[in-house]
Amino acid sequence: MEKLKVLITVKTYPIPSAKYDELVCTAGVTEAGDFIRLYPINFRDLPFSQQYKKYQWIEVLARKHKGRDVRKESYRPDCGSIRTIGDPIDTGRGAWGERARYVLVNKAASLEELCDRQKADRTSLGIFKPQAVEDLVVSAADADWRPGFKAALLQARLWENRTVSKEPPRKVPLKFQYTFHCDDARCRGHRLMIEDWEVGALFWRLVDQGCSHKEAADKVRDKFLRELCGPDRGTHFFVGTILAHPNTWGVIGVFYPKIAGYDHNTTPAPGLFGPIDSA
Repeated sequence: MEKLKVLITVKTYPIPSAKYDELVCTAGVTEAGDFIRLYPINFRDLPFSQQYKKYQWIEVLARKHKGRDVRKESYRPDCGSIRTIGDPIDTGRGAWGERARYVLVNKAASLEELCDRQKADRTSLGIFKPQAVEDLVVSAADADWRPGFKAALLQARLWENRTVSKEPPRKVPLKFQYTFHCDDARCRGHRLMIEDWEVGALFWRLVDQGCSHKEAADKVRDKFLRELCGPDRGTHFFVGTILAHPNTWGVIGVFYPKIAGYDHNTTPAPGLFGPIDSA
């Protein structure tokens, strides 16, 4: 096993898994800016002291995935070895510049460039700045997990003598997809699913506060389109491929500094972001 130091940048929404109980894919970058994927991690079962936050450094023992997962960034972590290091890099003044020191080191120019990298060396994680984000499309999805998922989860917990009282994560009954163009002559437009944990978490928080599903969906769309991708943001997309469909990319997170007087097409050094708001 290797000891990895990783700055956590994204977590995907958890899904029940017949093999892994619950599957959460976590991604981040090393101090050199190399992308790392850690899975499986049953995040909700981790002790509180190990429940890392976005933009928090962790140390973890992990080994490269073998078998059918040939994606170069994929590691299988020893979840018991996870150790958080310090506090997350917050959103105070200058914090986006501190984050960018690591997350934008290996930035791609476009999704097309990432596809080129994938063909060359099996790249499956990356970040780039879309030229234009046109829309966030909301459409219907299955209202619940497939019955086989839930049955397998229950059986696994009974077999392992674990508590069965914890319900699987709530299934978001909607799909959220960004439509956008890249700054690349080959780009004909893209429509990518958003897998970010924060989309599902925000949706259910709004529902729990009394919103209808439509009202919650509209608020999620407003947040992730008009605010995170607004004209005053230097918006980048974290993207990754799906193991079962290796040529399919999804948006797994958004990097969205609010910046004044900054060239969004460059990789910033510390201090080049200018005034940053607290959002």
